[in-house]
Amino acid sequence: KSTVSVTLALGLARTGARVGLLDGDIYGPSVPTMLGLDDSSPAVRGSNLLPFEVHGIKAISIGKLVDPDKPLIWRGPMAHGAFKQLALQTEWGPLDYLLVDLPPGTGDIPLTLAQLLPLTGSVLVCTPQRVAQEDARRAARMFQQLGVEILGVVENMSSFTGADGTEYDLFGKGGAEILAQTMGLPFLGNLPIHPSLRKNLDEGAPDRCWENEPELARSLDGLASQLSNRITIAEMAAPTLEIR
Repeated sequence: KSTVSVTLALGLARTGARVGLLDGDIYGPSVPTMLGLDDSSPAVRGSNLLPFEVHGIKAISIGKLVDPDKPLIWRGPMAHGAFKQLALQTEWGPLDYLLVDLPPGTGDIPLTLAQLLPLTGSVLVCTPQRVAQEDARRAARMFQQLGVEILGVVENMSSFTGADGTEYDLFGKGGAEILAQTMGLPFLGNLPIHPSLRKNLDEGAPDRCWENEPELARSLDGLASQLSNRITIAEMAAPTLEIR
């Protein structure tokens, strides 16, 4: 999910949009690593956090506000409070898109998000195998019950193409697309297993995914374009969110 969140944020920013990325995975924040924020220090203005500006986007993560080697052994209310602070006390400035990288499951953080912010919609990220589809289906039902539109489904780690051009379906293929079809949801596309994608994000250089990797770049730009289109459609429908 973090891989898709980071690359979608950069893909949208490449179109000229102003993009923010909120790392909502309180217990396992990985966005600082993927964006190369290891040597960056958080800053505040008054009572507000200032987001990091990197790779053409703005980003904030709990991972830069606590000791990176210290586990966050927090109960639900503490995680809720931390996420609320990140969401409401970050000085984003004008944005066209704010992406929130959520933790897996249907726990406190997605519920808190739905209660705090007026959401345009959610994106489900699913690997091809059946067990992943089952988890994604539960997440879809949760957002539907909360009145949050599902903008689409992304299949991550869909296949791997070897040096000889042979395609290997390591985790199966098409599972997320089948999930989207059976639930009547838009399918935004798939993201293949690509060594450069893993390497670049491990090294905190996601922008390199668009350099000298035309096939990978096309996949990433395609996902960003599909998401942008779905957001435009959702905004034209002008949905409202009521939490009672």
